[in-house]
Amino acid sequence: QVQLVESGGGLVQTGGSLRLSCAASARTFSNSAMGWFRQAPGKERELVAIIGRDGNIDYADSVKGRFAISTDIAKNTFYLQMNSLKPEDTAVYYCKYNLDWGQGTQVTVSS
Repeated sequence: QVQLVESGGGLVQTGGSLRLSCAASARTFSNSAMGWFRQAPGKERELVAIIGRDGNIDYADSVKGRFAISTDIAKNTFYLQMNSLKPEDTAVYYCKYNLDWGQGTQVTVSS
């Protein structure tokens, strides 16, 4: 089981930016699928961004052009850069590495 430690959430105004980090205790970090999901109150958890095992990247339509997922293999860490944030981006954000989940970090965007 891989341990995942998330950081970077917080409160930001509409139009602001945040960067989420997810540090993974994995030996072969670059060989696995990894991604970010979010869950707003009363809603189901949804995919935000993902890097497949083949390196392909995909985003939810609602965040395309605003969010970017990236990795730092040397640090066993992947990131979610979130720009032009909107109130509807407010949610708990979870990172996922293969089948393992991070603890979640709250992102709140004020209008």
